[in-house]
Amino acid sequence: MMSDYPFNNEVTNSNAKEYSVTELSLALKRTVEDQFGYVKLRGEISGLKRAASGHLYLNLKDDNSVIDAVMWKGVAGRLTFRPEDGLEVVATGKLTTYPGRSKYQIVIENMEVAGEGALMALLEKRKKELAAEGLFDQNRKLPIPYLPKVIGVVTSPTGSVIRDILHRLSDRFPRHVLVWPVLVQGEGASKQIAEAIDGFNALDENGSIPKPDVLIVARGGGSLEDLWCFNEEEVIRAVARSEIPLISAVGHETDTTLIDYVSDFRSPTPTAAAERAVPVRDDLVYTVRDFDLRLEKATRRYINNLEQKVEGLGRGLPKPSELLSLASQRFDELSERMPRALKVSVERQAFRLERIKSLLRPETLKSEIKRADEKIKTTDERMNRAISNFLNQRRTEYQNPARLLESLSYQKVLERGFAVIRNEQGKALSDGKNIVTGDRLAIEFRDGNIDVMATGGKAKTVNKKKKTDENAQGRLL
Repeated sequence: MMSDYPFNNEVTNSNAKEYSVTELSLALKRTVEDQFGYVKLRGEISGLKRAASGHLYLNLKDDNSVIDAVMWKGVAGRLTFRPEDGLEVVATGKLTTYPGRSKYQIVIENMEVAGEGALMALLEKRKKELAAEGLFDQNRKLPIPYLPKVIGVVTSPTGSVIRDILHRLSDRFPRHVLVWPVLVQGEGASKQIAEAIDGFNALDENGSIPKPDVLIVARGGGSLEDLWCFNEEEVIRAVARSEIPLISAVGHETDTTLIDYVSDFRSPTPTAAAERAVPVRDDLVYTVRDFDLRLEKATRRYINNLEQKVEGLGRGLPKPSELLSLASQRFDELSERMPRALKVSVERQAFRLERIKSLLRPETLKSEIKRADEKIKTTDERMNRAISNFLNQRRTEYQNPARLLESLSYQKVLERGFAVIRNEQGKALSDGKNIVTGDRLAIEFRDGNIDVMATGGKAKTVNKKKKTDENAQGRLL
């Protein structure tokens, strides 16, 4: 079988069979498939991509080598875990080649987790720690404004990402865009990204540089190592404390970093982020015009309906002459009855007046006035007696305490020859032990007050050794 292949050493150059590229590619494909068949590989996933068809394309690598791998949609749907870059797996499948690119690959038919890579283990640990702090909670996320005036973009100024964003914004709804240039991979990238987010938030709303209404943090696709700066803690915390709504657009749709969990909205691509940031201007114009036309049509239709309704109601109403015929007949009847009713009413009122007149005789009025006058006199006498008794009772109640208070007054004691001695503060003194020589005192007698100065009391200086008799009362000058 091998003699048919062009690389057989037994075939000379002059007699070598001529093959087309396709024939050679197919021959190599059969050789690889026949020689190896099914193999089991252990390696780390990288470059994972999920096609629109549902197929998975990835690389399996170890420290020194890489092999392409593909997993068809049916096999991928049976997996019990979600493949991610950096995840170490054991894959079983058929080794084959892809003639379209002259590359060999393994078609995976079964895949199991073998162990997490170092980066994935670190990523998962960091994700759990930040989630425990509540940084990924849904209630912390800010709403994205419908039509922002200013959009801030944090990305590399030289890549295709910023061109895609600006081009998409220009197509949909041109806005004022501020670009903060940063590194998006490698050493120092995470610090620049965090500083850019904080810098946009620090802008003064009334300053010369307008403060953005929404931020977009974006970069293109890459490996887990390339996107690692968007998993750094300083970037995640900068996004979490941002007061401006932030859209993350890192990598392609299958790429996931921690910034996607903490951002207010995650877009699968930078272009999708631009689409989320602004609506389509032409759609808005069309919508407004459509609303205007619909409003006009609805107004006309409403008026027409009202006209038809009024006309229909009018047809259902009776003729005006029919509506007024009953009222006219009743009016004529009442007109005939009114003169008779007026005559009867006048006669009744005249009879009532004569009856009242008979009750207004002078003798009757005098008798009523006399009874009323006697009643008033009786009431007046009773009221005067009640007032006099009340006043006497209150006078007795107030005079008794007053006489008692007067008998207990200290002025009565003064009339019996006693006196009241007060200090300079006007306080009455009950004993002399606290009187100090030289104190000014006031003595109140029955007929007046005199001022005196104490002698023979306590000495004013406290360092004298001579003790005074505490029971001795000072002499008065």
